Amino acid sequence: MSTRFRAAVIGTGAVATHHLSALSEHDEVDLVAAVDVDPARLEAFRAENRTMRGYTDPHEMLNTEKPDLVSICTPPALHVEQVKQALRAGAWVWCEKPPCLSLAGYDEMVDAEGTNGPYASFVFQQRFGSGSEHAGALLSSGELGTPLVAHCQTTWYRDSRYFSVPWRGKWETEGGGPAMGHGIHQLDLLLHLLGPWTEVQAMTGRLRHDIDTEDVSTALVRFSSGALATIVNSVLSPAETSRIRLDCSDATLELIHLYGHGNENWHYTPAPHVTDEARIAHWRSPARDEPSSHRGMLRELIAAMRAGKRPPCSGRDGRLVLELLTALYKSAATGRAVSATEIDPEDPYYTVIHGGSPEKLTERGKASTT
Repeated sequence: MSTRFRAAVIGTGAVATHHLSALSEHDEVDLVAAVDVDPARLEAFRAENRTMRGYTDPHEMLNTEKPDLVSICTPPALHVEQVKQALRAGAWVWCEKPPCLSLAGYDEMVDAEGTNGPYASFVFQQRFGSGSEHAGALLSSGELGTPLVAHCQTTWYRDSRYFSVPWRGKWETEGGGPAMGHGIHQLDLLLHLLGPWTEVQAMTGRLRHDIDTEDVSTALVRFSSGALATIVNSVLSPAETSRIRLDCSDATLELIHLYGHGNENWHYTPAPHVTDEARIAHWRSPARDEPSSHRGMLRELIAAMRAGKRPPCSGRDGRLVLELLTALYKSAATGRAVSATEIDPEDPYYTVIHGGSPEKLTERGKASTT
């Protein structure tokens, strides 16, 4: 692979600015093109970097520019086709969350990858940064003891203006409510820290907003380790927070932030029987200080490109959080626990995340605009 990479961005809305910043900070990346169906939005985006050529058609851009890396920042319903187009054109892909609207769509994208690349990697930037890296090392080494109880909370606030964007709040274009569009980051980080799960029992409701999807969800999850977790996703919560708490046999680990975290957002409380000050100090002293970011994730993606290896948050690794979300929605719709292995290609929830009956996910709630 060449010493430099040609990169392009498809979709120039708000989230694309994070990709632009991350790509611009990598000296070995040349930003050559941007694509958007809205010419005015495209030109506003290109004002940040006039060396990018503008296109309104992804096919034309791929055929003309032949990029090595494509960032996809479009609404979720467009991801499957655009990821496949880029992969088949020989480009590696860095695609925003959620990966797509269903497990079937995800598997389509993976099927379009080459045997040794190019690969598609999906943006779960909260895995990256020194705080999450340090926490993962402590947990995997057993330094904090056995994980026992977990809480995963994404309680944010969105008003009606937020849902005035045409693709938001609709199953066919956003793929779900706060579980899919907001809590997916915290859920991915929870799975990254705790590992595989075995069953989920969930409830969803549409309690406030005049939208098609749910606006709140709750769930109980059992992990393979035996740990039990609670999950809450909401866009109804004026006091906004993102939080993961893990109670282990030797310590409580807690992450409290909103949209991104640094070392200062991670807190470690020893159990009463843990009195070794050096050990406790080690928990609280990561070797470096780097916040979670698109930049940190992109660095690992570029390293994988150079090595010709599958990057993080791709393939099986990138599918894990979508598996949990699909099971969460199935559990809420059916009123029963769903196992980690039961949703296969014959299951209606594999093809459509609401299983073909979206009303079951909101019928217990009552929409209100008062």
